[in-house]
Amino acid sequence: MKLSEYVLNFFKSKGIDKVFLVNGGSIAFLIDAFRKVKNINYVCAVHEQGAAMMADGYARTKKKPGVTMVTSGPGAQNLITGIASSWFDSIPTIHICGQINSNDFLISKQKYPVRQRGFQETDIVSISKPITKFAYRLKRADEIEEILNKAYYMSISGRPGPVLLDIPMNFQNQKIVPKKKFFNSEKINLKSFNNNQILKLKSKIINSKRPLLIVGGGIEISNTKKELLQFCKKTNLPVVASWAGFGSIDNKIKNFIGTIGVYGSRVANICLQKSDFIINLGCRLDTRVIGGKRYNFAPNAEIASVDIDKNELNKTHGLKIKYKIKTDLSLFFKKFLSLKNLKIQTKLNWISEVKSLQLKYEDIQIKKKLNKSFVNPYRFFHLLSEKIKKNDIIVGDTGAHLTWAVQGLKIGKNNKLISSFGNSPMGYALPASIGACFSRKNATVISINGDASLQLNLQELQTIKNYKLKLKIFILNNSGYGIIKQFQDAYLNSRYEASNKSSGVTNPNFKYLAKSFDLDYVSIKNDKEIYSKLGKIFKNKKTTIVEINIFPNEKIIPKLIYGRQLDDMYPNLTKKDISNLRLK
Repeated sequence: MKLSEYVLNFFKSKGIDKVFLVNGGSIAFLIDAFRKVKNINYVCAVHEQGAAMMADGYARTKKKPGVTMVTSGPGAQNLITGIASSWFDSIPTIHICGQINSNDFLISKQKYPVRQRGFQETDIVSISKPITKFAYRLKRADEIEEILNKAYYMSISGRPGPVLLDIPMNFQNQKIVPKKKFFNSEKINLKSFNNNQILKLKSKIINSKRPLLIVGGGIEISNTKKELLQFCKKTNLPVVASWAGFGSIDNKIKNFIGTIGVYGSRVANICLQKSDFIINLGCRLDTRVIGGKRYNFAPNAEIASVDIDKNELNKTHGLKIKYKIKTDLSLFFKKFLSLKNLKIQTKLNWISEVKSLQLKYEDIQIKKKLNKSFVNPYRFFHLLSEKIKKNDIIVGDTGAHLTWAVQGLKIGKNNKLISSFGNSPMGYALPASIGACFSRKNATVISINGDASLQLNLQELQTIKNYKLKLKIFILNNSGYGIIKQFQDAYLNSRYEASNKSSGVTNPNFKYLAKSFDLDYVSIKNDKEIYSKLGKIFKNKKTTIVEINIFPNEKIIPKLIYGRQLDDMYPNLTKKDISNLRLK
């Protein structure tokens, strides 16, 4: 068996049926092996960055590692943004890079102090090491069995993440004799995780006056949505979520308040600041969650945090975690849900207080009068929620449109909302939506894009056309960088440099763009058109580009202004209201 055939058979044995790639001289031998190996196919991306993001979207929705194959030099370099997206959000992806012949490689000839020896030669292993769990250049062809097994299990075990293998051209056609050696996945250290900790958590929930549950992206990564819902039902806790956790919970459960953080729900942030005991499940508690005044995050609460990464539990910078539980969430739920007499009645006066806060302070932007000139993005996502069906997948990009989506969407337990939350690159949603299409063929994929962000991977519309994919591509067009314009309003006296049409940020004609790729096009110009046109869009089985006409200076409301506490978001409450909200 040739090395190239072994690689494809290995992926096939793991249930991986698609590889996202761009061909090139240094990877051509490996790609040629697809002719011989059945039941695994490749998807031709137009750009390697798109391929990496397709693999990331595939992994998030398939629950299998996403795989890319690209050539050396610029091909491998173009993967970096997509690899970083997988790294920061703990997504298992495997990147196979072709490399020049091993006897031509500069790194193996240190005595030559030159920048490059071979054509399109780049030390991609050194470049990618900071954003991969494992990066390795094959030294011999017969290493492939041990190294590929190691890379695969490192990508999926512990805290998952991306890995990269650099395979020289001359190894790809060499014959190998597999010995069936397998690398053991890393074991989870449970020394600090015991029944006493579980009993302590139960006791704290019972004895706390205002307990609260934070749901993070770890729920989706550990595939424990079902267990989470059981946990919520047993404990009856009010629930908030990070953006990454938003897609992990049925937003329609009675105690779900909303997302937290800089662009979160006003009431969710108020409840966070009022809580006296917080259970945090799989959320990194990063700066976008806790805000700029870290010492004022949840000032009244003791925090219990469950995370598989000890470094996340031990970080400080003003964040104080009292109860640290290092474990996989599936094991945590298994132990907690096995407790006898688990049914907990959260204090009814706390539940009642949450409900009254929602009635008084929730920002309901859809109550505004119908706009005849533009679309209210909050109304749009409210009505889009009614069209989302069981098993549908929503893929968000980055910017104002993602914030409006997270603030305005209501999704069910069988839906998925994915985005590159930690890295958050413009241009992510379109290729990630393609990956999602290939992972779940019977699901409707809804791609949420900004007018500016779509253009960073615009070329992948050709991939959609080429493979006759069926998805809904929404473009919220606010004529520039909406979230940057709001930043410039807050801190730069509304000086819109490099953020709108007059300062150089322009758009193509999206109608003509759709036509050039032979895709359907619909324009929603104002609030009155939303409901009727959404109905037609979802009845149409073809891929449709939908342009949403947003007021250029439409604001994200609410939003935390730097220097204020989480319970004092813009538009700011009165001093009297803030004083009444904060515990004396």
